[in-house]
Amino acid sequence: MNILFVGDVFGSPGRHIVREHLPHVVESNDVDLLIINGENAAGGFGITPSIAEDLFDLGAQVITTGNHIWDKKEIFEYMTVPANSHERGRRVLRPANYAVGTPGFGVYEGALPNGTKYAVMNLQGRVFMSSCDDPFRKADELLDGIARNTGAKVILLDVHGEASSEKVALGWYLDGRVTAVLGTHTHIPTADERVLPGGTAYQTDVGMSGPYDSVIGVETELVLKRFLTGMPGKFEAAKGNPKMCATLIGCDGGTGRAHSVQRIMLGE
Repeated sequence: MNILFVGDVFGSPGRHIVREHLPHVVESNDVDLLIINGENAAGGFGITPSIAEDLFDLGAQVITTGNHIWDKKEIFEYMTVPANSHERGRRVLRPANYAVGTPGFGVYEGALPNGTKYAVMNLQGRVFMSSCDDPFRKADELLDGIARNTGAKVILLDVHGEASSEKVALGWYLDGRVTAVLGTHTHIPTADERVLPGGTAYQTDVGMSGPYDSVIGVETELVLKRFLTGMPGKFEAAKGNPKMCATLIGCDGGTGRAHSVQRIMLGE
């Protein structure tokens, strides 16, 4: 089976470039499972229910997020659904290693039309990020739960983190236990995609689906002013040179072992 993961969708340029390319990428690669990171989809900061609905309409089975998940307050209610629900709001994830009692869920378990069970996990790194629980031990806990609940073998982890070393370490820690460990957050695609010895596809960062004539999605001049003066200012999403970044993973639907991984970057 084939899994397509689309990296951080940033603002309207990101949504437009994804809408332009996603249908033919999905069709030409016989994609079975589509996952999109949408935490920056609303103006570069957060996601709204209407934007989540748009991404689901494009075919996403699950939407992952990260540290900007709560930037738009209207997402709270959308994500507040029963744990056993398969409503769309239940399929928008926030990092599972947030504090106990945080709204929402960090893992989703589902099944494809052919009956193949799958799970998507969302974790956030701790290095250079806001405080959260240990992603390594939380991954163990989530995997124990998946084994008890559905026994899904096809498991993808979106690790939303700043430090490359932490994401690489998680890849090795989970090698052979999940189908893929894919990094998000830095908005810069890395060229280290590989299948680890245990059968886990890995990439440190899938990259941003958004405007590349920018500083990781934000208008260049606004970021330069912050660096040069140290003065605060409102950041705004850039618009120029949008590209869709994604990663395509081929795996055995029965065992969950990956056998291929491919970077994708498409512009206008």
